[in-house]
Amino acid sequence: MLIDTHCHLTFEPLDANVTAVLQRSRDAGVTGWITVGTNLADSRTVVELARLHENLYGAVGIHPHDAKEADDQALDELKELARNEQIVAIGETGLDFHYNFSKQPDQKRVFAAHLEIARELDLPVIVHCRNAFDETVEILDEHGAGVGRVVFHCFGGSAEQAKKLLERGYHISFTGVVTFKNADTARRAAQAVPLDRLMVETDCPYMSPEPVRGQKPNEPALMVHTAELLAQLKGVRPGEFERASTETTRRFFGLA
Repeated sequence: MLIDTHCHLTFEPLDANVTAVLQRSRDAGVTGWITVGTNLADSRTVVELARLHENLYGAVGIHPHDAKEADDQALDELKELARNEQIVAIGETGLDFHYNFSKQPDQKRVFAAHLEIARELDLPVIVHCRNAFDETVEILDEHGAGVGRVVFHCFGGSAEQAKKLLERGYHISFTGVVTFKNADTARRAAQAVPLDRLMVETDCPYMSPEPVRGQKPNEPALMVHTAELLAQLKGVRPGEFERASTETTRRFFGLA
C-alpha cells in the first residue's frame, strides 16, 4: 500500500468532500496521506482535518509565496500548531524565485525560521524549491544544522542536483510530472535516487499523471500511475516499490 507524502486536501475542490476523496484513494491502494499547509490559515485547517481521518497526517508551514505575511507572531503560532500530535513535518517552506510573489529576502528569512522550528521540535522539513536550487541549498547548509530529515518535494531538477542533495543526506519526492512525456530530466533524476531516499506524492489538486493527465482535479487515487512509472525506472516490481516507498515514508515522517 502507498502513502501520498504531499497533498493539499484543504484546497478546492478536494476540500468539498474529503471523505469521498479518501475512499477513492483507499480503493486504489493509496491508504495514507500527508496533507500540507501553505499559510497560517491553511495550516490551522490541516490540523483540524488530520484529527478527523485515520492515517491522515499533517504538515504546517508558510509557503514562500506567502513569506511576506510571516511576521514573528505568525511564526510563533506556526510553532504552536506544529506541536499537535497529528503534525509530522514542517512545511512546505523554501524558495520560489520563479514567481517571486514575496520578496527574496523575506523568503530566505522565513525559510530559515522554519528550519529553526523543525530543529527545536525535531520534525522533518518539506522543501519547495523553484528556480532557486543553489540558494535553497545554501540556506540549508547555513541554517540546517540539527535538522535531521529534509525532503525536496515535487522534484524537477537534474540528476546532478539530486546527487548534491543525496550527498547531504536528504530525501527526494516525485510527483506525476515524472510521467509527462517531456520530463526526461526528472526521470533521469529519479533513476539516480536510491529507494531508501525516494518518496512519491501527488501535490494534488495539481499535476495529474499520465495516462490521466487531463483529469482535474488530481487526487491521491491517481498516484498509482506515478508509482508504476517509478517502479519501472528503478527496475523493480510494483509491489517491491510500494513496500520500499512505504518503509521510506514511515521512517522519514516517524509514522507508526
